[in-house]
Amino acid sequence: MLTIILKTIIAAPIERCFDLSRSIDLHVHSMASSKEKAIAGRKSGLINLNETVTWKAKHFGINFTMTSKITAMEKPNCFTDEMIKGPFRKLHHQHLFKSVNSGTEMTDIFEFGVPLGALGKLAESIILKNYMKNLLVQRNNVIKKEAEIYK
Repeated sequence: MLTIILKTIIAAPIERCFDLSRSIDLHVHSMASSKEKAIAGRKSGLINLNETVTWKAKHFGINFTMTSKITAMEKPNCFTDEMIKGPFRKLHHQHLFKSVNSGTEMTDIFEFGVPLGALGKLAESIILKNYMKNLLVQRNNVIKKEAEIYK
């Protein structure tokens, strides 16, 4: 299992950052490079506690389908999504929000593991950790840009 911790400072209120992070529509926009789209469950709007979304995307030239569920939520401080079906052995993503100065500190704690034993561990450390971190940075940059439009 690998863990990525990413902090993003956003010059916007915590409530706006929290809601933009739950937006299916903004997520789709932020993942346009992988043609990610919501195909089942919550397909637009803001995802809430106990709701699921099934994503279809193309990574490394391969189509993937993954279903995630919001397993915890404390508005506007945090929520957690977990993969319940898909290509990972485990995927657990905590989204944490804290008011700081005149904005929000958004923290992602992204834990994941792939199947395939030793080969999977090698892929995790050599390829997937940086790939997944780059996806999170890409997503967070879109959230930041959207949140800061209405300063």
